[in-house]
Amino acid sequence: MFKVSILVWIMLGTTLAGISLIVVLMVPSFAADAIRNIPYAVAVGFALAMPLSYFIATQIRGGQDGTRKA
Repeated sequence: MFKVSILVWIMLGTTLAGISLIVVLMVPSFAADAIRNIPYAVAVGFALAMPLSYFIATQIRGGQDGTRKA
């Protein structure tokens, strides 16, 4: 499941980083100091994608985490 999670993280991290970049550029108070805010926003987008990618990977695998329930 780790491999699936990494693949999802690559796609989801890029998407969330792009969305956060657009938010920084669209909000005037953030855009005034964009040169400082853009790296933080992109890093938050990638970091937020990590737990979300693990959750999505477990949903793709049907909720199986490698253990069997008796």
